[in-house]
Amino acid sequence: MPKLKRPSDGDNRGATDFIESLDRGLRLLEMFGSSQQAMTLSDLAKEAGLPRATARRILFTLERAGFVATDGKLFRLTPRVLVLASSFLVSNHVVSVLQPALDKLSSEAQEISSMAILDGNDVVFIARASPTRIFSAGIDIGYRLPAFCTSVGRVLLSRLPDDELAAALDRMDLAALTPFTVTDRKLLLKTIIADRAKGYSLVDREAEPGFRSVSVPVRRYDGAIVAAINMGAHVDRVSAAEMIERFLPRLREAAASVKSLLV
Repeated sequence: MPKLKRPSDGDNRGATDFIESLDRGLRLLEMFGSSQQAMTLSDLAKEAGLPRATARRILFTLERAGFVATDGKLFRLTPRVLVLASSFLVSNHVVSVLQPALDKLSSEAQEISSMAILDGNDVVFIARASPTRIFSAGIDIGYRLPAFCTSVGRVLLSRLPDDELAAALDRMDLAALTPFTVTDRKLLLKTIIADRAKGYSLVDREAEPGFRSVSVPVRRYDGAIVAAINMGAHVDRVSAAEMIERFLPRLREAAASVKSLLV
């Protein structure tokens, strides 16, 4: 079986600086996110592209460290893995600055608000706020979606120059998630460039059926886009026009309120 390797990061570090066993262990941890249930050794090895014996040794190590538990057949993550996520959230300057702004935004609008960053071809939601009247469900911290068909993703992609944006879209797998997902590269390029000019992105039922959202960029002190924040709702409850009229000004206000604090 071919060795499992991550794509080259393009720097000048040699092969001796790369710890393949650690890389494989992290990859195996990521595989648990592909299923909502506990997984067998064989399933995990297959998902990670690893020999069964290698996956077994990694899982035994993770179990000894407290990150994985097993009944002898099925493996599942333990709450200890949250230490890894919480370390990022605590140390991330953008999250610490934006969370109070998201809380204020959500409370005033009485809607759920979220923040995302770009990770490869996906967006990852790293902060969230919800009014007390709304049950906390759906998109949560750590949730991933393709960048090309989400409002936060298009806002984040808009920071790229046109030629880099076109190249980024060429590298993406533009698989439709709903009947409304735009997968035409030329149209996506045109749409994202237009969103850049407007300063916001509105995506209607492209990422999730029956759901639309509007997003704005979060800029640091020098104007560089470091994140995106959004608000969304079911299409039967909030129209696209209402999102522009009611949500967009609040999102812009929240983003502007933290610009001088982000370095």
